[in-house]
Amino acid sequence: MVFRMERKIRTAVLALLICAQAGLSFSVAGQQEGTCEANGSLYFVGEWYFLDSDHCTQCECTAEGSACSRTECTSLPAACIHVSHYPTDCCPRCEKIGCEYRGVVYELGQNFQPSECEQCTCDNDGIARCLVADCAPPPCVNPVYEPGKCCPECREGPNCYVNASRSQVIPAGEPVWVDSCTKCRCHDGQDAGYWEGNRLATCSRLKNCTPEQPSTKKK
Repeated sequence: MVFRMERKIRTAVLALLICAQAGLSFSVAGQQEGTCEANGSLYFVGEWYFLDSDHCTQCECTAEGSACSRTECTSLPAACIHVSHYPTDCCPRCEKIGCEYRGVVYELGQNFQPSECEQCTCDNDGIARCLVADCAPPPCVNPVYEPGKCCPECREGPNCYVNASRSQVIPAGEPVWVDSCTKCRCHDGQDAGYWEGNRLATCSRLKNCTPEQPSTKKK
């Protein structure tokens, strides 16, 4: 009995030696050791592969098993204004670089004028930087905005109101008799503090003067 057991042991040891000399080793389940099973295939230690279920995940077969990590995407340019995601790509693509301003896309370095009062540039960092015109106060009380122009203009020339009632407007420059006793003058470019919010004329009235009333004729 003992002799038979020793014989079986010697036979098993001999079989293992033959396999070792052949360079083969097998696990208990019959799978070859030093391989990784994935995607329905066997990979040897040191081999890299992508998962069929996720082509953005790359794995390496190691002695401890598969070591996987998802592909890292580089950051998109700061000036990217159009990004696309293709099914075959792991990472998004930047399709267009530029600036977006009020819903309109501009090229890098492009100068543009979104309105009559704005002058803008699309900088290389993808930011539109604009200068807004600083219009001086118009020297009149009835300025108008012309098409295509930013600042208002005085069609009738410089003028001002006679008084706070703002019912009468006189031209700037020479004094104007607004009635038979009152003489008024608008500020003009020769006056200190010209048109700094002063829209009323400077008036002087004759002493002991009664304004003449317009004559009426009987029909």
